[in-house]
Amino acid sequence: MTDRNKHQDKVLRGHTASGLRGMLIGMALGESMGAARGALPDTGPLRAGVCTQLACFTAEGSIRALVRSEHKGICHPPSVLWHAYSRWATLQGIEADRMRARWGESKGDAWPDGWLAQVPALAERRGSAPATVQALSAIEQGTVDKPTTASRGWHAVGRTLPLAGLGTAEAVRQWDKHARDIAALTHGDPTAQSAAAHATVLTRHCLTGDAVRDALKAGLSTLHTTDGTIADAEHARIATALAEAVEHPADPARLARLAPDATAPSALLGGLYTAASFPDHADVHAALRFAAAAPDGESVACVTGAVLGATHGIEALPLNLVSRHELTWVLDTLARDLLAEVSDAPSGSEYVQGWDPHWWSRYPGW
Repeated sequence: MTDRNKHQDKVLRGHTASGLRGMLIGMALGESMGAARGALPDTGPLRAGVCTQLACFTAEGSIRALVRSEHKGICHPPSVLWHAYSRWATLQGIEADRMRARWGESKGDAWPDGWLAQVPALAERRGSAPATVQALSAIEQGTVDKPTTASRGWHAVGRTLPLAGLGTAEAVRQWDKHARDIAALTHGDPTAQSAAAHATVLTRHCLTGDAVRDALKAGLSTLHTTDGTIADAEHARIATALAEAVEHPADPARLARLAPDATAPSALLGGLYTAASFPDHADVHAALRFAAAAPDGESVACVTGAVLGATHGIEALPLNLVSRHELTWVLDTLARDLLAEVSDAPSGSEYVQGWDPHWWSRYPGW
């Protein structure tokens, strides 16, 4: 590799790292700001929402799925993610005895395992997640064909967003399919599953793009090929939301019409409209405040923060908010580790020794 190519590789890696960090932390800031209806306190720590907690386990579980694939040669990512959400449930005291009987019998006191289970804030109740709790309480995971709930709630999108950080060129199509399957673990409504899959594809394009509107437009053009099940009506609604953001940006009435409730489709359309209404690097804080005023501000601001953070990188996020959010370090670590696993496989593989002897204990491959 020439010096020029090495430099370009470093620039690309740095851009991706900043975008991943921005995506996860922007998502968390959005949920917190939305919960406060845009009126965050001037001082003190910012508390994470329940969807941010679940998204942490999505990121961690995704790394563990990749580790398992490297070492075992076979993996069903939705099942590994189901295990991740079961660890969250146990920390929350949700069916803890049944969860330990299901997952921890052979691990004893070592389960829930992995470093994320040691974060105190993830064991605190931070809001309501009824569909997720209902699904986890059933112990057996839901699927697209055999759902355990009929929910179309917005957490299907919010907790699935970290999957946008997965996908080397050869793995993108596989992970796009998994986004729908992973949403179906807890949310049985097909529109919720579609919204989660589409949000993943569109946000991934923002990670690799330079401009919000261009990246979203490019992502929209691929939805028919990345998701063969997308209906023309769904595609048209996304296109309309993006077009209205260009022609009539930051219009509260349009936002309320696009995102009237706390469902997954509303979160997607409202988040896309807001992000495309505030496309500039300096407008992230204003975008989050606008999103927070939606009928359900948490969901719209969560998607808005993820999209803008992915596009502009962590440097564009309001520093006074980033520095105060209680899960900034956790999310930043997960973003860095996700990139490391995708690009470097620190624990190695079944046949190749890794460079980090502690990676498997941090991210056990199951």
